[in-house]
Amino acid sequence: MPSRLPTRRTVAAALVVAPALWRSALAQAPRRLTPRQTEGPFYPVALPSDTDFDLLRNGAQRYAKGEAGWLEGTLTDVDGRPVGGGVVEIWQCDAAGHYHHPGDGGADPAFQGFGRVAVDAQGRWRFRTLRPVPYTGRTPHIHLKARLAQRELLTTQVYVQGDPHNARDGLWRSLGAEDRAAVTVPFTAGAEGWRADFPLVVAA
Repeated sequence: MPSRLPTRRTVAAALVVAPALWRSALAQAPRRLTPRQTEGPFYPVALPSDTDFDLLRNGAQRYAKGEAGWLEGTLTDVDGRPVGGGVVEIWQCDAAGHYHHPGDGGADPAFQGFGRVAVDAQGRWRFRTLRPVPYTGRTPHIHLKARLAQRELLTTQVYVQGDPHNARDGLWRSLGAEDRAAVTVPFTAGAEGWRADFPLVVAA
């Protein structure tokens, strides 16, 4: 009767295939939805004429205050698929803590303050902007909104990991530990200034 014990070749092949299967299963595992956060009172009443990816240039004006860097990420569904046709918006205050909004007196005119980009084929998006700063009652944060055509998929905020103001911020404290971790990311130094990676997972 032939032996049913695995040969060395069979065992070696299994060891090669097993990690690939494990990675495939991990990639297909449902992802956690990005927690929602309030839009806040300062979403622009009227959008600026310049709404591109670079919030540090408003038309011909350049904004040189604060720390320049990049906020980027992906827009995917819970299965990791890019949201084709998706759009990501961000808005935030300037280095003095003011928004382009009549309720806040207006930001520096050189600071665009709002940006909107379409995601690419891999769901990626990117903005050049100011490292967020604190203002009265709020820890540093940037607002984000994801849309698909006329449908709003998500409104949230991203926070700076390790910022000492976080623990005193009511909106940040209102989140559970897992939700806080999902919206609080490292802002790391690099050749192009700071960089923060913030993946957005939505029910598309």
